[in-house]
Amino acid sequence: MPASGVAGRILIVDDEPANIYLLQSMLVETAGEIRGVDDSRQVEHVFAEFEPDIVLLDLHMPDPDGLEVLRRLRSARQSLGFLPVIMLTGDTGKVARNSALILGADDFLTKPLDRDEVVLRVRNLLRTRQMYVDLARANAALEEKRGRKP
Repeated sequence: MPASGVAGRILIVDDEPANIYLLQSMLVETAGEIRGVDDSRQVEHVFAEFEPDIVLLDLHMPDPDGLEVLRRLRSARQSLGFLPVIMLTGDTGKVARNSALILGADDFLTKPLDRDEVVLRVRNLLRTRQMYVDLARANAALEEKRGRKP
């Protein structure tokens, strides 16, 4: 388990392999496993196969862009409950941020990335994700227990 005490799976989506490598190096001690995707057309497949606990998603990529990827992942994320997405962008405009928030983004990191900020934000959202998963398991166990009573 990483030093942070959280062992989540992180999916990084960015069309620049150097950005993926940078984020992997920043988060190596924060995650249990990290996977990077530099082709946004592969995100849905990798998401389903890898089952991440958090997604770091670049806003500006070739088609489909980050907003479209966020749209496409909406139903998969909803079926999993709370699964955070952090948008990565150099765009400081409100239109891009608001569009991403409307589509379900949970946070933003502005490029150039600050290592400490990246680690703290990812770690905090991974902890929240873990609490959600733990609560869902506890609720399922209670429901099962109730179902067994005569």
